Amino acid sequence: MVSEMIETALYLIPVTLGDTAHERVIPSWNAEVVREIRHFIVEDVRSARRFLRRMDREFPIDDSQFYEMGKHADEGRFAEYLRPLEQGQSVGVISEAGCPAVADPGAVVVAIAQRRGLRVIPLVGPSSMILAVMASGLNGQSFAFNGYLPVDPDERARRLKQLESRAWAEGQTQLFIETPYRNHKMFEALMHQLRPQTRMCIAAGITTPQEWIHTHTVQDWKRQSLPDLSKIPAIFLINK
Repeated sequence: MVSEMIETALYLIPVTLGDTAHERVIPSWNAEVVREIRHFIVEDVRSARRFLRRMDREFPIDDSQFYEMGKHADEGRFAEYLRPLEQGQSVGVISEAGCPAVADPGAVVVAIAQRRGLRVIPLVGPSSMILAVMASGLNGQSFAFNGYLPVDPDERARRLKQLESRAWAEGQTQLFIETPYRNHKMFEALMHQLRPQTRMCIAAGITTPQEWIHTHTVQDWKRQSLPDLSKIPAIFLINK
């Protein structure tokens, strides 16, 4: 039986990055593992339940327990969520998109589990950061993800200059993201702040029907027309 091959552990369960058939990006083994889990630590209960139903229409949602992380880490509460694992029952961690614990409050859950000596098993699935680096043509030997940049225009300008300087000095690809409705403002800031020779990639809607990935120098980007990115998650990458 499949259940006899599955270890008791904290499983990090990747989900799709958007409206993509899970068969395209999630290994079938993940579904086998998930069917054996009844305790889930999730960023959002509704999206987690929806993902489980898409993975398996017969999944026993009503027999499962969901512990919501929300957007901010609460170490004391998260520690309680791991109690089933300490009692011998596997627990899954599910983010809203992509891989849990990467730019995600699930990282705190994993840190607690590691400190307590609990088994942690990451399952294979889509990572927008890795896929963006792969498709960008920029340095994949050395890269750094910087999350969200400051919203304040002056602070953001300083941060962009810092990241560009690092890219030119070290050859390290710098990745960052923005809330979709501010993607176009980020693009305008990049056009204004970066050197004309800096190469920049925009990787938007990765793995979805809206996927759009292009790399140009800043001076060439100024001659390009962008699609509407106001509702599409995007990753911005720069390097020399």
